[in-house]
Order: sequence, then C-alpha cells, then structure tokens
Amino acid sequence: MNKKPLACTLLSLGLTASLFALPSPASAEVHVISSGGFTAAYKELVSGCEVKIGQKVVSAYGASMGAAPDAIPNRLARGEPADIVILASDAFDKLVKDGKGIPGSRVDLVRSVIGLSVKAGAPKPDISTVEALKKTLLQAKSIAYSASASGTYLSEELFPKLDPSGQVMAKSKKIFSERVGTVVVRGEAELGFQQVSELITIDGLDFVGTLPEEVQRVTVFSAGLAAGSKEPEAAKQLIACLGSPEAAPVIRKTGLEPLPQK
Repeated sequence: MNKKPLACTLLSLGLTASLFALPSPASAEVHVISSGGFTAAYKELVSGCEVKIGQKVVSAYGASMGAAPDAIPNRLARGEPADIVILASDAFDKLVKDGKGIPGSRVDLVRSVIGLSVKAGAPKPDISTVEALKKTLLQAKSIAYSASASGTYLSEELFPKLDPSGQVMAKSKKIFSERVGTVVVRGEAELGFQQVSELITIDGLDFVGTLPEEVQRVTVFSAGLAAGSKEPEAAKQLIACLGSPEAAPVIRKTGLEPLPQK
C-alpha cells in the first residue's frame, strides 16, 4: 500500500479543517455595557439584533454614574472591554469629555421618567400632586432611591426642595448595584423610587405611579461608542437595531418612550 498519497490527503484535510476553525471577522464579539434604565428593553431586543448584525454580543450592566464598582464609568476606567455604552445622555457626554467615549457617536434612544413602587399588597400612597408627594415622603418610614441618574436628582434636588428640614433624606437610602425594587420586595424600604422601566419588571412590587409633572425629571438614555472600540462598524449596526421602529413596541412595553431616529 502506498502511504504517501494517504499522508498527503490527511494533511490536506487537516489544513482545510484548520482554515474553517480560524475565527472570521464576522465572528468577532461586540461588547455592550448598559445602564439599568434601558436594561429590560435591551435584554428583549439583543438576541434579535445579534441575528440581524451577524455577530455575537457580550453584555454587561451598571449604573450611568456613581461610586458603585460596576458603574459604567468605573468599568471603563478599569479597562473593561466595551464597544457600546448605553446610559443617560449627560453621562455619555461626560465620558466623551473624559476621553472614554467617541465624539459624535451618541444616538438618543429613549425618554425615561421616575416612578414609585411599594411592596405588593401594601397601601398605595398618593403622589398625584406635589403636595401629596411631599406628605407621602414625610409620612414614610423608609425610602430607597438609586445611585444613578434618578437618585442623583432625588437626593440632590427634589427631596431637599420639598423638605428643607432634612427629615426625608434622613430616612432615605441610596441603593448600589441592585434594583431599588428588590430592596422594597425584601421589606428593607417602604417606598422605592427609580426609573419606571426599572420598577415595572420586578415581581413582588406594586407600581404606584410617576412623579407629578411639575417635579418630574426626564432622562434621555443614549447609546454611543466607547473609546477604543474594536468593532465600531458592527457597533453602529447594533445601535441602529436597538433604535429601529421594529424595537419600539418592546421599548414601550418596558415603560420607556422610543425616540425617532434621524
């Protein structure tokens, strides 16, 4: 038996197999870090967008700002891989200023408002007017708010404005690295304030409503490219998918208002 042709055939097959095993550009990963306000919508949309752009998406989550170790600015400061960041628009602008985001890449995806939830079955307080909200805050035994955009507004502006005496802040707790609603469900706070999209998806909560219009703070959540993105073109395609008209029903279902794309 002539072993030389057989050896050549096996070598040829081995080379062919190794070529197929080499990673192609299309198999590269797109790394996304999303803040909580857009997370519920993102988790529903990302698998379909993966198929659409033909690349695997690796996801991580953290607050738009703040001292929590998993907050997006802190993740980027540690050098964690990121092609896209999804966070409050002003927080992205700060990333650009700090050299962590790419100028001109910001795409505004949704508008988000702040709401209140209580533990399921608990009495729902009145927050229909500013005066009713103030009364509810003063009567509450304990209050929880997020360490991100909504909580910054509540703790630094709204609560001090409604109660200059400081009673409300004295019984309020900033929540790091978990949803405010989970703290309320565990019975560790009577009232929980956060972006509506972060409250309505948690089991064991009853949603009370949104802040009165006069004291509401609308946050725009945006997607943008992180400095040093290794997959900028695929990242742009993914952002376009997340902001597409087809994504709008999912976005609305999660308590957000989709913004039209240019």
